[in-house]
Amino acid sequence: MKYTVRMRALREDSDLSQANIAALLNVGQKTYSDYELGKTRIPLDSILILAKYYDVSLDYICGVSDERTRFPRK
Repeated sequence: MKYTVRMRALREDSDLSQANIAALLNVGQKTYSDYELGKTRIPLDSILILAKYYDVSLDYICGVSDERTRFPRK
């Protein structure tokens, strides 16, 4: 799953731990680890939180596009 690789890369590029991102999403570190490993599907609302946090488009974080565009702001 391309989005799992993308999520991990974004986290590591930001020098953050899984525990940091788990806290952002209000889930346990093990749950977040399972998201990154593809063992558990990440909820859409959590993907949206991550896209906003990393300032990347949903297309990018989900692996639909390799173009790293910014999260659209109103």
